[in-house]
Amino acid sequence: MARRRGKGIGLLSGGLDSLLAVKVLQQQGLDLEGIIFRTPFFGPKDAVDYEAMLQVPIAIVDIGEIHLEMLKQPIYGYGSQMNPCIDCHALMLKQAGRTMESEGADFLFTGEVLGQRPMSQRRDSLRSVEKLSGYPGRVLRPLSAKLLPPTAVELEGLVDRSRLLDIHGRSRKRQTALAEQFGIHEYPQPGGGCVLTKQGFVNKLRTLFQRYPQAGVREAQMLGCGRFFQLPSGHVLLVGRDHGDNEKLERLADQRDYLLQVEHYPGPRGLLLLSQEWSQDVVLAARIVAGYSDAPASEPVVVAWQRGGERGVLREYAAERSLFQQYMV
Repeated sequence: MARRRGKGIGLLSGGLDSLLAVKVLQQQGLDLEGIIFRTPFFGPKDAVDYEAMLQVPIAIVDIGEIHLEMLKQPIYGYGSQMNPCIDCHALMLKQAGRTMESEGADFLFTGEVLGQRPMSQRRDSLRSVEKLSGYPGRVLRPLSAKLLPPTAVELEGLVDRSRLLDIHGRSRKRQTALAEQFGIHEYPQPGGGCVLTKQGFVNKLRTLFQRYPQAGVREAQMLGCGRFFQLPSGHVLLVGRDHGDNEKLERLADQRDYLLQVEHYPGPRGLLLLSQEWSQDVVLAARIVAGYSDAPASEPVVVAWQRGGERGVLREYAAERSLFQQYMV
């Protein structure tokens, strides 16, 4: 009797390792699907057609809200910055596991490589991830499988262990050679995916959480929208750097926020986050927005503001930007 064709659900980061994990398993004729999770801190690259590249169906799943709650109190703590890698991987496996169960699939798989990352890819960390996810023994790591205990699907004969790999450590030589072998020529370089590993971004995020403990996905998305200021009162002001930032800030503005812009001169949008009815923060925010505009410093300029249905204007001089550096995070 012919062996049943095993089915796997893969966690894809878009990086080379997860792409190679798919390719390695495809050699066994397995039925594969991929999931790319989206949060305010990582997600799919917009310009990449992963389905065409890998020839497997891929779902994009937003887990922003539950990821943010986990991020505030991770069980296993953070890495070098504010990256809760063990808890994050476990959360994604847990979500993917629900898809595995609903579709009657046999296993989950990832592109993790034993020893590649000091926190999340040690042997004990990989075990912790599986335990926390609720799917111990059902998580296959094709690139390092021969160095790890056999999974249930290997023991059941659904996946041929002899055709899996034994990659270990931080060297990328074997992955690069495999990419050439599989015809994968364009892929992101390692280390550029999750902004929670970047100190500048993390400083902003910590400031946000300290000032607004209940901050959600909307507020987290703002952190990538240009300059970040914390005013003397503690309130946060975002000031766009370009047209794209300005559009995002307008789209993310809430009824409680003050949205500001200079009239008659090119310049950024400013978003004063979750402010009270009125305060001197609005005046200071207007000065900062004017200072980052193209308005001349020698004459007063009009800064328009709106908050929900309210509107008004302030007349401020465009002061030197150096005066506001003390507030920038």
